[in-house]
Amino acid sequence: MYRFLFILLVLPVITLANTPLNRIVATVNDDVIMQSELDNRVVVVTSQLEQQQTRLPPEAALKKQVLDRLIIENLQLQMAERSGIRIDDDTLNKNLLNLAEQNHMTLDQFRQFLEKDGYDYVAFREQFRNQLTMNRVRQQMVDSRVEVTEQEVDHLLETAASFKDQNKEYHLAHILVSVPEAASPEQVQAAQQRIDDILKRLKGGADFSQVAIAESDGQQALSGGDLGWRKTGQLPSFFSDVVGQLQKGQVSDPIRTPSGFHLIKIVDIRGDERHVIEQTKARHILLRPDTLNSEAAVKTRLQQLRDRIEQGEDFATLARANSQDPGSGSKGGDLGWVTPGQMVPEFEKAMDALKIGEVSEPVKTRFGWHLIQVLDRREQDNTDEYRRTRARESIRQRKTDEELEIWLRRLRDESYVEYHLDDE
Repeated sequence: MYRFLFILLVLPVITLANTPLNRIVATVNDDVIMQSELDNRVVVVTSQLEQQQTRLPPEAALKKQVLDRLIIENLQLQMAERSGIRIDDDTLNKNLLNLAEQNHMTLDQFRQFLEKDGYDYVAFREQFRNQLTMNRVRQQMVDSRVEVTEQEVDHLLETAASFKDQNKEYHLAHILVSVPEAASPEQVQAAQQRIDDILKRLKGGADFSQVAIAESDGQQALSGGDLGWRKTGQLPSFFSDVVGQLQKGQVSDPIRTPSGFHLIKIVDIRGDERHVIEQTKARHILLRPDTLNSEAAVKTRLQQLRDRIEQGEDFATLARANSQDPGSGSKGGDLGWVTPGQMVPEFEKAMDALKIGEVSEPVKTRFGWHLIQVLDRREQDNTDEYRRTRARESIRQRKTDEELEIWLRRLRDESYVEYHLDDE
């Protein structure tokens, strides 16, 4: 599932001074993209690339790449409108609050921070709404179609084990020259010539990131084609067959797939390590507020139980008599060995702060109020389970990426788009 954790510079809401007379730079079905939209986004992307110390491509190439991204976004928003998908103000505000908290701010502090840096907060809200809308469209059109079976996970792990470098991870970068569905021989030949020309430039010393920004049709183009860290067994077969043969810094020959022609670069290589986690053996007593028992009454009742435990009464006995957790109550509140991330954050934070044998103050979560006691802690080698989880996530991400690429290409091919960049 897509998560939009926005870095502030991503959002094109800067107001440009002395903007020339606005004009249309692209027609997208019955809608248009204006010069001001393109200029704003180019400023933002340029700022991002400069912060990443990425050398900028020629201005015309960057504008074309940014305009293509705006066109794809516009088409997704048009589909959302046709499908009746709309992010209401309540949902928008909740997501804005989450974004502020992720940046360790209150919503008011977040707004002040934006305005101090020259951002129009109203425009920011609407662009954020657009991003959430596109997220929901993609969930409906792409994510909902992706399924991962246990057999696929088994096969991936078996495939990974067959590689001598199964314990290595590769940081990859990628350039795609796309080919339309049902492409003519002439279109395929043109794409082949284009990828060959790009490879020739790269072999001649051209910067991969810069070329990807200017030329790639992939979704990571404006990030220099960066695909992040991937394991060999977690790649599509047409990548994994090549990656194992490349050294750090090398670029593959063109790879033909149904979506087009690809170039892969090995940015870096690292080894795999064992995955060891700290587990906590814990138990708890849960009480829930209801029409007869207020929050305050429940909290007071738990405090009284805590006092009795501190005076020597048995935690398990009190849990069996009082806890409203049907799963653990009959077992004296025993939760077994708890793995990080298994409990809700409020519970886990309070549990992690306890010493062995210590009982917490009443802790509130969405399930009610808890008393928590830590019985023991241990380190557990979780590598096999961790690898299986990673494999499942990698398969889902790979399938999602592939489905998204196909869906966006089809959306683009089936739409009317006309460029006006060269119009005077």
